[in-house]
Amino acid sequence: MLKRRLGRTDLSVTAISFGGLPLQRCTMEEASSVLDAVLQKGINFIDTARAYTDSEEKIGRYLANRRSEFYLATKSMARDKVSMAKDIDLSLATLKMDYIDLYQIHNIKTREDLDAVLAPDGALEALIEAKAQHKIGHIGVTGHSVPLLIEAIQTGHFSTVQVPFNFIEQDPLKELFPLAKKLDLGIIVMKPLGGGQITHTDLALKWILSHDITAAIPGMDSVEQVQENFAALTDYQPLTPVEVALLSKEAKEIGPNFCRRCGYCMPCTVNIDIPQTFIFHLQYTRYGLKEAIPERYANLPAKASECIECGICETRCPYDLPIRERLKQVAADLEK
Repeated sequence: MLKRRLGRTDLSVTAISFGGLPLQRCTMEEASSVLDAVLQKGINFIDTARAYTDSEEKIGRYLANRRSEFYLATKSMARDKVSMAKDIDLSLATLKMDYIDLYQIHNIKTREDLDAVLAPDGALEALIEAKAQHKIGHIGVTGHSVPLLIEAIQTGHFSTVQVPFNFIEQDPLKELFPLAKKLDLGIIVMKPLGGGQITHTDLALKWILSHDITAAIPGMDSVEQVQENFAALTDYQPLTPVEVALLSKEAKEIGPNFCRRCGYCMPCTVNIDIPQTFIFHLQYTRYGLKEAIPERYANLPAKASECIECGICETRCPYDLPIRERLKQVAADLEK
């Protein structure tokens, strides 16, 4: 089992670990099977968040009595001290646990976010107090903006940094990862499969493992996905030139501006399932499912053409995607 040291936390975690965002798409029974498979395989690091609807609840229901088998990370979007303190206690209660190994400030997206967190009576103060009270073990930060994360970790307050990194998104390699290693921070990779867009799962994960990161946390919502992701961990070999070429071809086809299915854009004002709508469009345009997809799309309760262009979704998207324009294209292609 390939394990790596999570920076100065000194926790030894499996290099492929569990991302809990898709767990919110599972029923309670499905979540039980997925989480059991994770621990059965020996994966020992589980990451979730307050924002992932009932992900914490599912983990608490099925894993609270197996607490010694894994390290636990969660995170909050709170920016002020009072709200963060409340979220820490909510996490503990929902997870049915009295200790969280890593609590992270979630999704630093703007300068205002970072300033608020670090200000007097900001979220960081609540985390420092929770650590002193032994409610949490370590403090981390997550985000999609590499420049803001670089600034955040230079403050010295954080023991881990979590950022998107995959064969398509390689920006962290230039400055963030070297700085994190210099500061002895654990490096947690989110979106290692591009939110499910990268289909060469085994190759994509092995490519990530060839870099000096601590753990990749692909999201998993089925036992089959657990098994598939675990294979990269147990049968790790450097990629061949042919395999690298396969990844390069897929990266070129996907392009840099794609939906990662994180769901941060939701809920939609008029109840459009934006990630699912984009998945259908991708399957229609990229995979040539010209007959099946329009039929499935037609069953959605709200269509892309119903967008009122309020723009709220775009303010939430961590990748600043032009969601309104893309919904217009979906409508043009799938509502003929």
